[in-house]
Amino acid sequence: MARIRNRRKPVAEMNVVPYIDVMLVLLVIFMVTAPMLNQGVKVDLPKVSSEVLPQDNNSLVLTISIKADKTYYWNTGNEVDVETEQERAVTLADMTKAAQAIIGANGAQGKPVQVYVRADKAVDYGTVMAAMGGLQQAGVADVGLITEAP
Repeated sequence: MARIRNRRKPVAEMNVVPYIDVMLVLLVIFMVTAPMLNQGVKVDLPKVSSEVLPQDNNSLVLTISIKADKTYYWNTGNEVDVETEQERAVTLADMTKAAQAIIGANGAQGKPVQVYVRADKAVDYGTVMAAMGGLQQAGVADVGLITEAP
């Protein structure tokens, strides 16, 4: 008697059901965690158009730095210099008088002065604004703010 065998052929198709299950689980995980990734604080900033300050190679650059202890120091030169300390002032009034003297002396020579302010991150906003107000009293029209790249 002849036996009839049922031979099964090997399945050549790939079973994608487990991959779909994994994909759906990952999709749910990303949908749940995506709203939690928002970082930062919402601040309504004023709408101001600003441009990069033009660099004049013939002008004197006055760099004023504010340390964390709210002391001021500055230096002058042909470019922004944040490494050296030429002069120092403890109060805002002293810094304003010195800036006024520097701007007046160079204005008499016909040499424009570009002023840049940099402050330690521990210095509060009011101190920086007070320094900018002092510079305005000294006759500075344009002030550039120096920041560190992240």
